[in-house]
Amino acid sequence: MEEERKHYDDSDIQVLEGLEAVRKRPGMYIGTTSEKGLHHLVWEIVDNAIDEALAGYCDDIEVVVGKGNIITVKDDGRGMPTGINQKTGLSTIETIFTVLHAGGKFGGGGYKVSGGLHGVGASVVNALSTWLEVTVYRDGKIYYQKFQNGGHPVEPLKEIGTCEENRTGTTVSFKADPDIFTETTIYNYDTLAKRLQELAFLNKGIRIVLIDEREEEKKQEFLYNGGIIEYVSMLNKNKTPLHKDVIYFEGEEDGIQLEVAMQYNDTYNPNVYSFTNNINTYEGGTHEDGVKRALTRIINNYAKNAKILKDNDEPLTGEDVREGLTMIISCKHPNPQFEGQTKTKLGNAEVRKIADDVFSEGFERFLMENPEEAKIIIDKATTAARARLAAKKARELTRRKSALDTINTLGKLADCTSKDASISEIFIVEGDSAGGSAKSARIPATQAILPLRGKILNVEKARLDRALSNEEIRTMITAFGTGIGDEFDIEKLRYHKIIIMTDADVDGDHIRILLLTLFYRFFRPIIEGGYVYAAQPPLFRVTYGKNIKYVQNEEELAEYRATLPASAKPTVNRFKGLGEMDAEDLRDTTMHIENRVLRRITVEDAMMADQIFTDLMGEDVTPRKKYIEEHGSEFEDLDV
Repeated sequence: MEEERKHYDDSDIQVLEGLEAVRKRPGMYIGTTSEKGLHHLVWEIVDNAIDEALAGYCDDIEVVVGKGNIITVKDDGRGMPTGINQKTGLSTIETIFTVLHAGGKFGGGGYKVSGGLHGVGASVVNALSTWLEVTVYRDGKIYYQKFQNGGHPVEPLKEIGTCEENRTGTTVSFKADPDIFTETTIYNYDTLAKRLQELAFLNKGIRIVLIDEREEEKKQEFLYNGGIIEYVSMLNKNKTPLHKDVIYFEGEEDGIQLEVAMQYNDTYNPNVYSFTNNINTYEGGTHEDGVKRALTRIINNYAKNAKILKDNDEPLTGEDVREGLTMIISCKHPNPQFEGQTKTKLGNAEVRKIADDVFSEGFERFLMENPEEAKIIIDKATTAARARLAAKKARELTRRKSALDTINTLGKLADCTSKDASISEIFIVEGDSAGGSAKSARIPATQAILPLRGKILNVEKARLDRALSNEEIRTMITAFGTGIGDEFDIEKLRYHKIIIMTDADVDGDHIRILLLTLFYRFFRPIIEGGYVYAAQPPLFRVTYGKNIKYVQNEEELAEYRATLPASAKPTVNRFKGLGEMDAEDLRDTTMHIENRVLRRITVEDAMMADQIFTDLMGEDVTPRKKYIEEHGSEFEDLDV
């Protein structure tokens, strides 16, 4: 065996030809073979249609999810070229679908700008499909080719009929390969609808239709002639705008296009989303930097010129001027350079100045021409600044050297002895009674217990300064050790598992939502980093003879009962609250690593999360009622 390990010569070097490399290492091309990667196949084909639209040749795109989860994407673009490619000797269609890095996006002649991160879309989709068919309408003729078994052509491209001379377009159908996508090959309708709606917002005037034929047919049409103006209006639909119209600017320099739409609302949280060539640049980048820099500078200059800010006043910060701002920034770049951990941060240095120039010209003109709206915006920012200074003073209460000792001494926190954050956990427990059981059940070396006395403040309706006046919130900030606001530092987090442990009833659910709202609004990196969990205490204890079994829910209880002899009448105890569990119950079911069930809280889509928190926790009751009506059927046994 040792000799085999040492063996390494020319015969060990593999050459993967054609699309074999994609099938061997699919994650290199689509990121993952999970559900996210499955949907990425759709985006790659849709992106090709969008590129035709960006070039001015496509108005309608249709995406169909057929029975058996077969995807069909139709467009009315120019139709893919059907001649012979001089470099490959194959038809251009076969070249596009079987040769990596073949397409119209590389030389600069086919498309001025294009979406997608890789430029290898069609061939990768083909490689990862059981079969793929492409039909092209062009020059009064219909062309067809089929591929199967990971991208191998069944036969060469052929002409199969004629069509009207003015009919053009491309239709691609494919079936994802279950040997590659072993987790699932079932498409999520909501995931498809959200992204297609986003593409329609970002590309005004393009009609995108989604049809689901799998069970009951669903159909949605997305067409936004107002583009990102309508996008901002949709994001603000359950908030109260501070000015009626969405502010919009667009401009172009050196072939780089920039659009910005913005509107302030009466909330305290900024929502700035940026895109480059339709790609959501979650990590920001130079386009976002340029716009933010200009926004801060222009509002400060206006406030000084209007004598709202005195010469000796502290300047407004970026945090101040973005409070309650919903903004979409869309950049179209012929040669985008992406960087960052997930390659979703725009790195082109020249874009920073262009974004600053385009935004500055438009926003300065808007403020001068609309003094009433300007006053509302400046008032919002200056009020935010006063709250920020008040919060700074309140933060000092959580930063004192003795603060952690104080909350320990007062009995609020039963801390763990470990100083290693990677193995330390903190359970945030509802009430003193459950807190007492949890303190007895814990592993003192690694598990800390923090009981909450009552419900914390709903921070969806409060600024940071008011949140910091809440004793329970201050206690959590001190216990976590990260600080808050502009002082937040994830590296100082004292526990790598923050576990919310509440009762399985309406009050428990409310407390959990209040905590998640707090974490999302003021500690978002702890959610994004995967540090927040919800404990899943069992609902029932079943005793049968000498056997004791804990079950999570009614369904699990029914399944367990079915395994017992017909003559058995087991004793079933329902836990109404954590306080009803003794320390042994709590330890064995909910706290110890060997037996417990934890649900990690994630925020995969910040935009959707923001809307849900606004709907559930905001001032307006109507969206909350609508959410309950739409999702009520998901809860069979609601313990009120």
